[in-house]
Amino acid sequence: MSASCLVPRAPCVFAFCILHFAFLSAASAQVNMPDPSAIAGVPLPAPELPNATVSVRVVRERMGNNVAGQDVTLTVGNTPRTATTDAQGRAQFTGIPPGTIVQATATVDGEALMSQQFSVPATGGVRVALIAGIATAAAREKAAAEAAAREPARPGVVEIGPDSRVVVEFQNDMLTVFYLLEILNNARTPIDTGGPLLIELPTGAAGGSVMQGSSPNVGVRGDLLTITGPFPPGKTVAQVGFTLPQARESIEIRQQWPVAMAQVFVGVEKVGGLQMSSPQLTDTREMTTEQGAVFIMGTGGRINPGQELVINLSGVPAHSTVPRNAVLALVVLIFVAGAWLALMPAKSQDAQDDKLRARREKLMNDVVALERKRRQKALSPADEAKLQKATSELERVIAELDRGGQAA
Repeated sequence: MSASCLVPRAPCVFAFCILHFAFLSAASAQVNMPDPSAIAGVPLPAPELPNATVSVRVVRERMGNNVAGQDVTLTVGNTPRTATTDAQGRAQFTGIPPGTIVQATATVDGEALMSQQFSVPATGGVRVALIAGIATAAAREKAAAEAAAREPARPGVVEIGPDSRVVVEFQNDMLTVFYLLEILNNARTPIDTGGPLLIELPTGAAGGSVMQGSSPNVGVRGDLLTITGPFPPGKTVAQVGFTLPQARESIEIRQQWPVAMAQVFVGVEKVGGLQMSSPQLTDTREMTTEQGAVFIMGTGGRINPGQELVINLSGVPAHSTVPRNAVLALVVLIFVAGAWLALMPAKSQDAQDDKLRARREKLMNDVVALERKRRQKALSPADEAKLQKATSELERVIAELDRGGQAA
């Protein structure tokens, strides 16, 4: 994600992301399975243990894959002490003087494991995990994931991931909206959703543009955001900005999503008495960036495919149309200039890339036109064949552009 801003005076998206993570940390009590590489050998306070106690757990590759009957050495000062792990993979050492520096070691399958050095607390104890085979497991997982990613796309579904955000700003006499979306494929293989994802931007949207950092499969035509598959495993980034030049003192932003949104997160820059509400938000609060901008932050649960996200804004500052139109023209100019710069090909492949980009534009227009037609009525067999052919060729062209960019 770029840390630069799309429009003049906009609070930086990077600064907003810091607020986003701070908000989620404060609002969520969800506990995820720890990453083995992040906790291996790290001492963790354990107030539930008896005083002067160190518990060392030995596992293979992941928590829960316990190694029983394993000798563990705890060096207490300069004196080694040895214990054997039980069925849960734990070896326990007691009666260690508070303040003593200790370190746990073990050798599993020929691999030497070592904890950090740490001081025994005056009250409670310490737990530490020694995890064997982390590097081997990571290499095996990476190879399996790469092999699966090379397989042909299969039919399936994707969703808008929980780290996606909707950001609304009031600036330069105009409301500006950013969709910072991550299309999430949780499968190990590419997924074909049966056609591109089409997201019709809210009524009155203008000056829509794809932001830097988005996937090349993302495009905007008028009020339609198009994200073309197949979707690789993991995340496909789709970031778009647009304006709402006809905003009044009170405005309702309605957005329907073609796939499920795992979690709603909305941030609205607060200017004057501006307020935000939404039936989809279950928790809202105000937070301030380091630059002094105040955001109303809100989070909510899952939205199913076809359902709408509704954002109600009130107290929007009054503004005249003259500066609004001038700034709109400037924003459009900036968007166009950014798109032009982003599409400048490398010198070594000017001619080929120009042809591919022109072909991509035509195919994307064809796909969008046929999808719009299908929304109104069922397509004829001939049109269905055209849509499948255009989608397939669009995917091939995008892949060729990707390979060309990597080669450059």
